[in-house]
Amino acid sequence: MKYTVLVNKNNKFKENSKYNLITTKNELNEEVKVEEEAYNHFLLLKEYLKELNINIDIDDSYRSIDRQTELYEYYLNNNGQDYCDKYVAVPGYSEHHTGLAIDIMLKINDGYLREDMDQFQEIKTFEEIHKHLYKYGFILRYPQGKENITGYSYEPWHIRYVGEYPAKIIYENNLCLEEYLNSFGTVIYINKPKGVTSFDVVNSISKRFGIKRVGHTGTLDPLATGVLIVTVGTACKIVELLTSEDKEYIASVELGYSTDTLDIEGKVLERKDIQKNINLEEVLNSFKKTYLQEVPIYSAVKVEGKKLYEYARKGIEVELPKKEVTIKEIELLEKNNNTFKFKCLVTKGCYIRSLIKDICNSLNTLGTMTDLIRTKQGNITIEETDDIDSEFTLHSITESLNYDTIIVDDLLEKKISNGMKINNDFNIKDKVIFINKANKLLGIYEVEDNKLKVWKNFV
Repeated sequence: MKYTVLVNKNNKFKENSKYNLITTKNELNEEVKVEEEAYNHFLLLKEYLKELNINIDIDDSYRSIDRQTELYEYYLNNNGQDYCDKYVAVPGYSEHHTGLAIDIMLKINDGYLREDMDQFQEIKTFEEIHKHLYKYGFILRYPQGKENITGYSYEPWHIRYVGEYPAKIIYENNLCLEEYLNSFGTVIYINKPKGVTSFDVVNSISKRFGIKRVGHTGTLDPLATGVLIVTVGTACKIVELLTSEDKEYIASVELGYSTDTLDIEGKVLERKDIQKNINLEEVLNSFKKTYLQEVPIYSAVKVEGKKLYEYARKGIEVELPKKEVTIKEIELLEKNNNTFKFKCLVTKGCYIRSLIKDICNSLNTLGTMTDLIRTKQGNITIEETDDIDSEFTLHSITESLNYDTIIVDDLLEKKISNGMKINNDFNIKDKVIFINKANKLLGIYEVEDNKLKVWKNFV
C-alpha cells in the first residue's frame, strides 16, 4: 500500500510515513528529491520516451510542508483562491510530500517548458507520454474528466508512481487513483501451491494490487492445493456468496495411523492394524449423506472467543463443536494396500480431514490425509485458475456468481442507485444482479415477499 497511498483533499499525508527519498539533480542542475523506486522507474520511462523523440525531465517531486506552504501562499496571493482550489494542494494534503508524485518538464528545442500554460501548448506530446506511463508504474494523476473525483483540474504534466500492476489496471480501465482504491473490484481464481497458507496468498495479492481490502472464500491448509478464489476491493462484498458454494476435492489417504492434525504434517498419535478385506467403496458410498461432522482441533473455528488451534497448541482440552455438512457425491479413484484416493463434492464447512477420520472409523482402522486438491468451487474449476506468480485473469463480480444478470433502463437504474425496493417483475427466486446499459454493476438484489430489496449496493 506504500506506493498506492492516497493523499488528496480529504486524506492528509501522514508525516510519520517512511519513504526512501534520494537527492539528485535534473538537467538544469537543480537539486530535486524523489522516492527511490519512483526515480528508478522514471529514468526507464525517460529513456523509453527518448527513443520516441520525446525528452522529459523532473521539474519537481518531493516537497516539505514548509515548501508547500510557500507555494500555496504564492499562488493564493498571485492567482487567487479559485486557482488554488483547482491546482494547488493545501499544505499537508499534497501527494508531493511522498516523493511519489513528479511534475515533468518537456524539452522543446534547446529549452524546457516549465510554466503550466506553456506546457498546455504541447498537449499532443503529453497525450503520447500518457500512453506509456503504465509500463513503468506511473499514472496520470489528474486526468481530464475526473475533476469531480480527484478534486483538481487536468494536469498533463503531473504523474504519480503507484507500481506497475496497479498502473496497468488503472490505465486499462480508465480510472483515477480514487476510483481504483474505492470502487474497483475483481475476483481472481488462484491455484494455491503447497506449503503456503491462504493468508499468504491474500497478503501477496494485496501487495501486488496495492489494495488493503482483499479476502479469500474458503481456507485451504498449507498441505492443500487447488482452487482458492480471492476477492479484491469491492468484490469482497460477495465473499459470503462464493464461500457458500459447493466444493469438490480429490483427497489421498494413508491407512494405519492417525495424527493430531489429521494430516501428514502432524504428530503421530496412534497406530492400528489395517483391516483385511474391507469394502472401501461400500463405506465411501455410505457417506453420501447429511450428518453432523466434528470440527478438527487444528482449525480456525472459535470456541468461547478462541480459535481451536490455540487450544491445541497449549494442550488444553476442549469440546469440539459439530456442524451439519452434506456429502453430495463421493467416488473411489484409486486403492492400494494401505492407501486410497477419492473424489467428493461437499457443502460449505465440510472438513475433508474430518471426513477421512469418519470414513476410517467406519473401516475400523485409522487414517491420515496425505494430499488434498480442491478441484472445483461452485462452477469454477482448477483449469480456470492462475498460478500465484502469473499474470492474473481478472474476473468481474458478475461472471463469478451464478445468478441471473439483468440490464436495466435509466428509470430502474435510478431506483436501484437509491437503494429502493422494486417489483419482482423478473420472477426471481433468490438473488439477481442488476447492471446498467454501460455494463456497470449497480447492485445485487434478493427476494423479500413479492418484492426485490438490496442485498449489496455497488453505486
